[in-house]
Amino acid sequence: MSAVSIHPSVDNGIKPGTDNFAGGTLQCHCAADKVEVKVDAQTAHNHACGCSKCWKPEGAVFSVVAVVPRDKVGVTAHEEKLKIVDDKAAIQRHACRGCGVHMYGRIENKDHPFYGLDFIHTELSPQTGWSAPGFAAFVSSIIETGTPPAKMDGIRARLREIGLEPYDCLSPALMDAISAHVAKAKGTLSV
Repeated sequence: MSAVSIHPSVDNGIKPGTDNFAGGTLQCHCAADKVEVKVDAQTAHNHACGCSKCWKPEGAVFSVVAVVPRDKVGVTAHEEKLKIVDDKAAIQRHACRGCGVHMYGRIENKDHPFYGLDFIHTELSPQTGWSAPGFAAFVSSIIETGTPPAKMDGIRARLREIGLEPYDCLSPALMDAISAHVAKAKGTLSV
């Protein structure tokens, strides 16, 4: 199984997060004038994502992405280099114009279940201690980016081998959060 590569940050084992970790900085891949984003919180719901929109380092089949409260994210250097990749997408991914790295993704729709959370790639941080990936989401979507369907059983087996339960949507806890948000908006759930 170990011949199946998922992402450089998990292929050789998942590093646990650090208790009381309070955040750090993210840097783009430009050689000079790097975009820098300060994150003043530990991440949550860190996961391998197979969707076709998330940024992945070269050669990776999945991205590794987590969320953090949007009020804990701020650009501290070279904001002028950022552009929104797709302004019609639910997640507005802010990428560096120079190297193409997605620095953070933000949801602007206040009715979206994940409004208030920004999506970040902790591999862009020189600090260690970020929360560990805990599952894999949108696994079947890697077919859309060129993975042959015949390889999916091996990829799912590899994800399980390294400790990431594969889902073809989000984790059950996140799907419950989405459904609860919708139910509250409809008035069918009062809590």
